[in-house]
Formats: sequence, structure tokens, C-alpha cells
Amino acid sequence: MKLRIVVPFVLVALISLWSCTSKEKPAEKKAPDDLIAYKVTNIFPHDRTAFTQGLVIHSGRLFESTGQFGTSWISEVNIATGVQDKKVILDKKYFGEGITILNNKIYQLTYQTKIGFVYDWRTFNKLAEFNYDYEGWGITHDGKNLIVSDGTDKLHILDTVTLKDIQTLNVKNHGVKRDSLNELEYIEGYVYANIWLTNTIVKIDPANGEVVGQMDLSKMGEEVRAKDPQADVLNGIAYEKKSKTILITGKQWPACYAIRFAEAKKQEK
Repeated sequence: MKLRIVVPFVLVALISLWSCTSKEKPAEKKAPDDLIAYKVTNIFPHDRTAFTQGLVIHSGRLFESTGQFGTSWISEVNIATGVQDKKVILDKKYFGEGITILNNKIYQLTYQTKIGFVYDWRTFNKLAEFNYDYEGWGITHDGKNLIVSDGTDKLHILDTVTLKDIQTLNVKNHGVKRDSLNELEYIEGYVYANIWLTNTIVKIDPANGEVVGQMDLSKMGEEVRAKDPQADVLNGIAYEKKSKTILITGKQWPACYAIRFAEAKKQEK
């Protein structure tokens, strides 16, 4: 295993760089009231072969999981190059899904085999396995419990000791089920979720399951597919707390985007 002492500082410095090329555009039709504005601050290379299922930043280092039958892995990734460093390769019978890191452990889901794995985050040595009664899609945590999506409108809250469900949250948008929840990230008290097969990320209040905002990343998706028609769906959210930067990517995308939430502008009367 290579020593990478400077990586945490390099990662934070790199994703903190602001883009100087953005320009104000003339106002168009009124956006939905719950639309979350953002700015692209940097673009990094991403492995075009990586069928991304999970993306997470921990201790200033970037980790990614992928899932395809026969080629599922977890790896630490060099943000500047998109190249993987150390790697866990799953047995061919497993379709890897999301990952998160809590209490110095990597938690990984698998798709339909309903088995999760726990690894030491530094060595990637497997520590345990756990079972669940639904498909595994995305996973994140709130600092205490794990939060898991299964492709429906439900979020499962798991205790980290028993690795069993202690609560199920039904996600709704204005009273309507918001299903197809996929990759997850916990950001400043809210759960952000990719909506499968769309360019939308929703912001969910974990207190009641209500969708309180959404991000439209259609422009980003169109830009990616113009560069590489083979690029698949948006899937991958990672948050760097110090710089308040979010990394966004997708399955077999050639790029990973660093974004920040844009400050809300006061409405003129």
C-alpha cells in the first residue's frame, strides 16, 4: 500500500478552486420555488469504465464503488487524475452498490444478493458481512446511523451495531411518493438522493421524509453526453465539509464535477 500523506490536503485544495469563467445569463422563465441553484467550480477526469454506484470523501480522500456483474469494486481514487489506487474487487456473483464511511469502516451494499460488507477504511480488510431484506442501492450516514435506499420511496435507517433496520422513512414530494431513490449523501442535516434515470437530485428532510428542494443537473448531463455518447446516468454525490464542495459524477462519465450551492438572491419587488 502506498503512503499518501499529502493527499488529503491536495484533495481539499483542488476541489476548493473556483472557476473564473462563469457568466450571468439573462433571466428566463421562472424556476420552481424549490429549485436549488449551484455553481460548477471545477471539473476533474473520471474513469470512463467506472459504472459508479457510490462516491464518498473521508479524511480528505476520495473513494468510489462500482457495480456491474463480474466487475464490481471499491477503490481510493486520485481526484486529479481519476486513477484508482488500492482496490477491493468483489466476487463475480456480487453486483456492487453504494458505499459510505463511518467509525473508520467502509459499508458497502450489493444489489439483489441482499448482502452488505464492512471493511477497515485504511487497509480495505473485510471485517464483517450483514444482511437486509430489500435491494441495496445507495447508502450514507448522519454521523450516528446508516441510511440506505432500495430504489423505491423508502429510506432505511440502520443501527451500526446490529446492522438492522430501526426505522423506515417514506419519502414524499408534496404528498406524492418520491420513488427511484438511488445514490445518497448526507449534507448539512439533509439527505440528498439521485433519482434513478434522471438528472435530478432531491433534498430530503430526514425528520419527516419530505422533499424540500431539488437540483436540476440536466445541463451537466447534456454536456457529458456531448463529449461521450456512451456515458450513462447521473449517479454519484460526495461532500467535502471544509470547502463545502460537492463532487458529482455518473456511471461511465468522463468527468467529475465540483459544485457549490449558489447563494440565494433577494427577489426584487
